[in-house]
Amino acid sequence: MGHCNTTRFVPLNIAVLTLSDTRDFSNDTSGDFLQQALEDAGHKLVDRKISKDDKYQIRAIISQWIASNDVQVVITTGGTGFTERDNTPDAVSALFDRSIEGFGELFRQITYTELGTSTVQSRALGGMANKTAIFCLPGSTGACKTGWNKILKEQLDATHRPCNFVMHIKQTAE
Repeated sequence: MGHCNTTRFVPLNIAVLTLSDTRDFSNDTSGDFLQQALEDAGHKLVDRKISKDDKYQIRAIISQWIASNDVQVVITTGGTGFTERDNTPDAVSALFDRSIEGFGELFRQITYTELGTSTVQSRALGGMANKTAIFCLPGSTGACKTGWNKILKEQLDATHRPCNFVMHIKQTAE
């Protein structure tokens, strides 16, 4: 996949991590949405976890996924706000080989229409590590819908033009 476009859809192996001190699998509506959306788009959920918003637990889980030959994309939900309990950007950005500044910038631009200037408190971010694409979304289901529908669905689709992230992502051992 050394070129920017392909004519066929390439299903990706995606892992989802929900960061919350209160959610579990019975009430993880954001994680449920992301799983359903990525599967509906033709991708494969290879792992899904819920973790406390603890910097070291977050790094441990995501580091395993980055090192794995199976996980091509990681999407997190939660912990991207501006409170003391919001540790996701600080935990995850340290793992990046390269930041995807445009992801957070575009996410905030899109959510400005809904939140106005309060969107400056969103620390949504993206980056690459070991050819694994990592995208960190806020914890609300609405924010996950925005991030998936307005950015990630297209950028994780190998047929999207003029370019997408699929060419930058590691190949699996299929």
